[in-house]
Amino acid sequence: MSPIPPHFHTYTQKEDLAHALAASVAQVLAEQLLEQEIVSLAVSGGRTPERFFATLAAYPLAWSSIVITLVDERWVPSSSPRSNEALVRKNLLIDQAQKALFIPLHASHIPTPEEGCKIINNSLEERLPLPFGAVILGMGEDGHTASFFPGAENLSTALDMNTTDYVAPIRAEAAGEPRITLTLPTLLNTRHLFLHFEGEAKKAVYDQAQAEAQESCATHPIGVVLQHAPIRTQVFWCP
Repeated sequence: MSPIPPHFHTYTQKEDLAHALAASVAQVLAEQLLEQEIVSLAVSGGRTPERFFATLAAYPLAWSSIVITLVDERWVPSSSPRSNEALVRKNLLIDQAQKALFIPLHASHIPTPEEGCKIINNSLEERLPLPFGAVILGMGEDGHTASFFPGAENLSTALDMNTTDYVAPIRAEAAGEPRITLTLPTLLNTRHLFLHFEGEAKKAVYDQAQAEAQESCATHPIGVVLQHAPIRTQVFWCP
């Protein structure tokens, strides 16, 4: 089965991109909340989504009916400036969105993600409604998305479409700290899939990854995602 070509949205300003992405995500969540009581949302960390988070948080959604979790997390305390949880709490779980339920991907009393995976997996299994209403991925200049880093330990397990685990531990030199990530089948269990990145360098990597995905020979992790995505990915980009 051939991959479904993504829909590519281009913007000239980062502010315009953030507003357009927030409007799109808010719309799909609102539509689903007309049909079901609870909707889940998975978001990415890093610096890129800060504008998007703040814009989305201002939307008058039924936030108490929305469950938010992360695509991946560094195995650091939530007080760390490197914590994706801290980023989300500061920029997304504000204004009206502070009513949402947040499920972290870190257990502070567990020293490693390998040891913490069972606890996190059980937490998600008990509290996270699937499929996701929306998943928003980011991308690095090395083609990684979530914590699917090229050459990472345990990468094949995290990308295994047959795994039933929600999460997997990841260690990679480029990742810095040990990490935990949603597995590929978990990420792709969504009604809407978004990819958000900025800059010409990342655009060049994306173009190469998409070409590889179309040829079923993906070597960039984002290409593996595009190759297996069962729905059309909505890509939001600006230079």
